[in-house]
Parts: sequence; structure tokens; C-alpha cells
Amino acid sequence: MPESRRRPLTLAAVVAVLGLLLAACGSTPEKFTGTRLDNPYTAPDVELTDTAGAPYSLAKDSRKPLTIVFFGYTHCADYCPLVMNNLSAALNRLDSADRAKVDVVFVTTDPARDDEKTLRKYLDGYGKDFIGLTGPLPTIIEAGEPLHVYVNDGVKLPTGGYDLGGHSTFTLGMRGDHAVALWSQETSSIEFAADFHALLNDD
Repeated sequence: MPESRRRPLTLAAVVAVLGLLLAACGSTPEKFTGTRLDNPYTAPDVELTDTAGAPYSLAKDSRKPLTIVFFGYTHCADYCPLVMNNLSAALNRLDSADRAKVDVVFVTTDPARDDEKTLRKYLDGYGKDFIGLTGPLPTIIEAGEPLHVYVNDGVKLPTGGYDLGGHSTFTLGMRGDHAVALWSQETSSIEFAADFHALLNDD
């Protein structure tokens, strides 16, 4: 068959495949993708430090209707950037009214390397208004434990911090001082966005 006749067939096949992929990627989940917690976790009143050097407590300073919390560290090469990219993309999918009601908080598990300046630079790549928290490692462990984020169950880093790895790599959704939902590291931006909207519009 002449090449001039093969090319349109190949192009048509590519267009068809791309159409299927876009349809799959663009569909909004009909059901809640994450896990709603029947018994919400209560955040402890433990003070960490935000990137401006001010004290921040997950129990008292999570003031928006929905606060998304993820524990990780800036040198993480796999799960952390995957989750943070999906969270950033999810917020971009929300309308302006929903977006104004959501905060994202990143708590480092490697405070020896993740000081305020390092966290701010890292988080600015995902969202200028993302909140970064650091502090002494024992305080970070104390903040995570009631939220079932077992920082000290991870692989210990040379700095003394922890790589959560296959342990607590989930993302938490908080209302006030209570975590009411969680998501795995495989959650897509579309799934995050749909669930955020559902949580914001719960009766």
C-alpha cells in the first residue's frame, strides 16, 4: 500500500486513541473516591512553625471549611511530588467559590533539611498560598500520631527525619480540628477535586 494511503489511517487511529484517553481522563467520578471517616481523627493542639516563622496548630489554625493535610518532605523523589502535583491540579479544577474555602498544609517529616525557607521555595512550585509546617521532629511525630500519620514508622533518613515510603502516605481532609476523610497516594487530581467539592457541599 502506498505511504500516502497508510498515513491517514495511522492519524485516524491516533486521534481515536487520544479521544478515548481524554474522555477517560476528563470524566468526573460519580461516587466519593476517598474514605469518609465514620470516627474522625482529632488533631492535637501541638504548635509547629509555618514558613513565615509563626506558630501554627492543626487543631486551632485550620480555619477554612476544608483543610487538606499531607505529611512529606522536600527531598522525596516519588510519592510527595505525585501527591502535591495532584493536589495543585485539583485546586485548579475547583471554581473560585470552592477554591477560596480550601487550604493545603504540608507538614515536613525531615525538619533537619526542611526549614522555613526551604519549605516556602518548594511549596511555591505548587501553590503560593500552600502552608508549610516544620518544627522539632518529636513535635512533628506528636502532631501526626492522633491523625494516624505514623512518622516514626517510616524509614529513617540520614538527617534523622523519616521517609514515610509505603507507610503513612495518605492525604487528610480536615474540618476544624477533625480529619473527616482521607485519600491514598494514587488519588488523581480529578478525584481529589470531585471529593473536595462534595465535602464542601455536605449538608
